Amino acid sequence: MANKSRRIAAAAVAAACVFSVASCSDDSSSGAGGATTAIAPGVKAAGAPIKVGLFNPSKGPATQAGVTTGKNAALEYINNHIGGINGRPLEILDCGIDNTSPESTISCANQFVQAGVVAAVDGYNAESAAAMPILTSAAIPLIGQIPFNTATGATPENRVFFGPPPAAFLVGFLQSLKQSGKNSLTLVNSDLPQAHQVFDALLTPLGKQLGIDVKSAYYPPAGPNFTALASTIADGSPAAGGLMTAPNDNTCNKLAQALKSVKYTGTVFLAACTEYVEVMGAQAVGAQSYSPVWLPPAIDAAPEPAKTNLKTAEQFIDNAGGTAGFYAYGTFATFVDLAKALTATPPAEFTGPAILTALKGLTDYQSFLGPKLNCGKATTPNCTTDMLLFEVTGDKKTAPVTGGYITPSPEVLKLIPGAA
Repeated sequence: MANKSRRIAAAAVAAACVFSVASCSDDSSSGAGGATTAIAPGVKAAGAPIKVGLFNPSKGPATQAGVTTGKNAALEYINNHIGGINGRPLEILDCGIDNTSPESTISCANQFVQAGVVAAVDGYNAESAAAMPILTSAAIPLIGQIPFNTATGATPENRVFFGPPPAAFLVGFLQSLKQSGKNSLTLVNSDLPQAHQVFDALLTPLGKQLGIDVKSAYYPPAGPNFTALASTIADGSPAAGGLMTAPNDNTCNKLAQALKSVKYTGTVFLAACTEYVEVMGAQAVGAQSYSPVWLPPAIDAAPEPAKTNLKTAEQFIDNAGGTAGFYAYGTFATFVDLAKALTATPPAEFTGPAILTALKGLTDYQSFLGPKLNCGKATTPNCTTDMLLFEVTGDKKTAPVTGGYITPSPEVLKLIPGAA
């Protein structure tokens, strides 16, 4: 176990790169940007704004357009419908970053310091660790949904993440396979050094612990042959196969279609993609993907208050236009939880340290689209380890495979810095 612990801990840093750029889909799903619907008037914020920065991956090769959609929808909802943050409007300094460039992250962090923001929101930034020395020195806490950079997620200092760590998705998915009697898995990923490290040093030992034979294959990032990949996955008829990470929804769509064409009959796994549910329709039935929050295809299975809140989020995101999908809903939820949490227990003054203290003090807080949160852990910045693993159950419908959240094994998570 000690050797396994060292191998898994060493792989955590490597996992950052894989999850940071490709953990979730490009979320270019359709459904947003169509006809808007009327929204009843709400409570408008007034007074001096509370200024927050946003590291928005809107530049470079790994853009996530849904972050902008979610931000715009959240601003409208927070400022014009729920009275802002403790009555005051939220102002967002949106700073575009290249998700593969630490220099752009550093530049935005310096802009936030100069602008006097009281907090910064991590828009799924692969290079967020580059900002932490600057933000910490200026007492500006970093707040997000998932720390795509494992170095950022390895320590709780000056940061809070409302969702689970990346490792929770790996462990939770493998647990689910084991519980359903599936003991073989083939996953493909871009042929990058980080991917090899994650598969070899993290997934393989995790699979062995759970009695699952995990195999991997790689494709050139610039031009994958999806038919060849599908044939590789289908070879040997593993119980499950697909993508552990995906650079965009189109990759998931094409691989899913190729797996159908080669008549693969195992469980198709498509990371955190969402568009395939709509693109493939009934052909997607049985495929799985994961998320930290409830998403529209699973609304029929969502509990309250997530069901009602999801309808609200969907309305505002649709009206915002642009790209929907996981990133839009995750960003919307992050800003709304920030606003609601600070309104429920407002700090005496809205400074960085006071905001950090208030968020770290959240106990059994019901998040907007996710589980209840407890944010004061000494070993991790994450407020939960619970994750959702969705399975397509019908035409454009999904439901969690366990009926609700999966709680990954604490004994396994504690082997990975910042995961438990």
